[in-house]
Amino acid sequence: MSTPAAPPTKRRQQLVQAYKMARKTDSRLLIWIIAAFVVFGALGFLLLSFIPGPDTLRIVLSVIGAILFGVIGALAVFGRRAQKAAFLQMEGQKGASVAALSTLRRGWKVNQMPVAFNKQQDLVFRVVGPPGIVLVGEGSGARIKQLLASEKRNHERVLSETPIHEVILGNGAGEVPLPKLVRHVTKLGRNVKPAQMTDILNRLKALDANRSAVPIPKGPVPTSMKGQRGNTKGR
Repeated sequence: MSTPAAPPTKRRQQLVQAYKMARKTDSRLLIWIIAAFVVFGALGFLLLSFIPGPDTLRIVLSVIGAILFGVIGALAVFGRRAQKAAFLQMEGQKGASVAALSTLRRGWKVNQMPVAFNKQQDLVFRVVGPPGIVLVGEGSGARIKQLLASEKRNHERVLSETPIHEVILGNGAGEVPLPKLVRHVTKLGRNVKPAQMTDILNRLKALDANRSAVPIPKGPVPTSMKGQRGNTKGR
């Protein structure tokens, strides 16, 4: 059963809130939105101006088309720049990777809590999808590599035939920056069929049940970006 759409008033409030948050790190956001509206609007007007028929009808349709194309273009640009601004605001915060990965669409299962954690507050999050199992590490150099390797071995014990990928979040050599994380994960291939997902998730559930409780990291953890995606849906 599908989730009912948000009322227009609430949706407007969400867009305004998303705009205000994005403006904190993107001072040119409004300029980009206006420019997109003008460019896409002009394109829509031009395309519909070639429709055969009476001049009055053609002009009316061209104006309507310009407005529709302009709104769609403005929303698309707003969505991209708002998402980029959200990434910039999250960068460096604990749990930034899982907040970004929460924007993955149907067919992916993202653990909202870390599956591994050490005293230095390095974190490992897990996402399961078409590539298999992806372990995403947040932390420092050798420590996070060791934590990822240990967690990979734990997963291989119960899912030896499932591909397990390791990703380190960061801006250094061999690391994946936060704005590119989702794209990187989705490009890891399609090794798992939808029919296999249930078995994989059941085995992971058993693995998690047998491990000791993972302590919750201190400090703020970014909230899911699903709301951010919803604010700009329809672009």
